[in-house]
Amino acid sequence: MTMRTISVKLPDELLAQLARKAKARRVTKSGLVRESLENALYEQPRAGAVSCYDLARDLAGTVKGLPEDLADNPKYMEGFGR
Repeated sequence: MTMRTISVKLPDELLAQLARKAKARRVTKSGLVRESLENALYEQPRAGAVSCYDLARDLAGTVKGLPEDLADNPKYMEGFGR
């Protein structure tokens, strides 16, 4: 298999983690990066691995002016889904 070279800029801590992991597994840093990229690009996520909350957790509580009991007061659900 022909391999090409690319350059990747990494923060110091990530580079250090890469070096530690590669050393512990007795593989090259390049090999570990290739394996990690293949896993990230080709593996299908497990069902339920990421929830809607996981995707939007940074938005929770950011809307101002809503009732404090919006999430647990049934009166706000009246007519929902009709």
